[in-house]
This record gives sequence, structure tokens and C-alpha cells, in this order.
Amino acid sequence: MGESERHDLVVVGAGPAGMTAGMYGVRSGLDTLILEKGISGGLSNEAPEIENYPGFDRIGGMELASKIKEHVSRYVVIRELEKVVAIEASPEGDMVVTSDKDSYRTKAVVLCTGTRHRRLGVKGEDAFLGKGVSYCATCDGFFFKNKPVAVVGGGDSAAREALYLRKLGCMVTLIHRRDKLRAEPYLQQKLEEAGISIRWNSIIKEIRGDKVLRSVIIDTGGVESELAIAGLFVSIGEEPNSELAKEMGVSLDPHGYIITDRSQRTNLKGVYAAGDVTGGVRQVVVACAEGAIAALSAYNDLL
Repeated sequence: MGESERHDLVVVGAGPAGMTAGMYGVRSGLDTLILEKGISGGLSNEAPEIENYPGFDRIGGMELASKIKEHVSRYVVIRELEKVVAIEASPEGDMVVTSDKDSYRTKAVVLCTGTRHRRLGVKGEDAFLGKGVSYCATCDGFFFKNKPVAVVGGGDSAAREALYLRKLGCMVTLIHRRDKLRAEPYLQQKLEEAGISIRWNSIIKEIRGDKVLRSVIIDTGGVESELAIAGLFVSIGEEPNSELAKEMGVSLDPHGYIITDRSQRTNLKGVYAAGDVTGGVRQVVVACAEGAIAALSAYNDLL
């Protein structure tokens, strides 16, 4: 592998937090590199519409991520499709970041590893993944145009996915385990206006089909029924991608999110975290702010 590349700052993850951290790192005078296991943008790529990011009345998540990447790439190199597998302290006092392609020496690390979709954990979920079961309406909704589908969840993301699918002409049923939604009142009103039916106090017990998804078994207060659908979109929240942090010895809260102070510092010297992996208010505007704070804290600590 040869001599490791040396950097002042390595950012792990190129969602809005990671990209912003990278830009602020370079602008502060730090030699900075961003490593991303997939493509830039993280889960923000999947948002059908973002209506609360300042400066844009309405913008698709993928479009916003693309604009951020275009801007940030003027300052810092983003190496996509390069997964970080380990981060270790070295005898010289810096850290070694090992990816599936190379290794890098750095004085500081910002963890912006984001979250992943929470799964239902029911029979048939794995079998019909990609064959009717999806976690992203923006990615897969087009394949279910004008067909009956169901969305599971009760938060903002579930409401937005249901509205997006309705715009595609889908007959949408929203399945929620409680008797009221957590989504913003504004979104609840839009659901009502769109005529989206809601199955209250209901959970999915099983996903059925043959080569593709055909139906789901729904338990409503102990009474089971079968709903014929072509697509099932699961939107029941996220779980943090904090395994890398845990292996390093970074402190996590009981839900697995990285604990930071107001300056985005973790319990380990030279290690910072920003964005959805730290929990809290999971919004693009917050992720960008935390990314900026993390990079500036790294700069101040390295002075």
C-alpha cells in the first residue's frame, strides 16, 4: 500500500454535514479529504421535496445534494465509493483511517456517517426487498405508477412519501400504529386534501406474494385483514450508522447516536461528529450547521 497519504482532517461521509465540514475545513486552512462509501448526499437524496431549506421555496433532495456537492467540490476532494473500515490511533499521535481502497494519516476526523432506514422485521420483508418492498419512494415510486401501494409510518417522511406516490397516480393507503400522526399539521392537511386513506392503530404482520409482492397482512387492534398492494414503502424512522464510532471507543447514547458537546467534539481527542449520526433535529439545515461547527472546532484544536 506504500506510504499513507497525510491530511490535517479526514471527513467520513459526504451527506450535507460531511460536505459542509469538508468545505469549512479547507477554508480554515486545513488539508482536508472527504471519504464516502456510496454517493454524495446521503439520505437527503431520497427526499421527494424539501420545503424548509432557506433560500429554496421547494427543491428535490437529490437536486439540493447535487448543488451542495458542486459547490463543495471547488474546495475539497470527495472520494466516493470508498468505505472507511477502521480508524485507529497511531504511535505518532495522529490517526490512521483505513478504507477498502487505501489508508490515510490524519490529525483529526469528523464522523458524518448518517443513518439507515429502520426495518419492519416481519416475515416476507427480506424476500420481497426490491420486488415490491422499498424504503425510498423517490427511488422506486415510478415503478408503481397508478398502482395500489401502502406507506408504513406516521412522521413527516411517511407523509411526504405518501403524497409523492399519490402525485404519481398511486392509490395510497397509509398504515400507522397509533391513532394520530406525528407529521406536521401542514402535511396532515395535505394528506386529507389528497384523499389518502389511513389505517389507524395498525401494524403489518406479514408481507406476501409469489415472485413479487401481492399483499400485506394488517393487524388492527387484534383483527387481521389482507390488503392487496403492488408496493410497500417503509418509512418508520432511521438508525444511526455508528458502528465505526463504537469500535473506536466513541461514546454513544442508549439509542446508538454519537454524543457530542456544543462544539461537536466527542469524548476522544481529535474526533468530532456531525449530522444525523448525532441524533437530535434531523434536518439538512442542522446537519450543515453541525458540519461547519465540527470543522471549525477541529481547526481551533489544531492551532
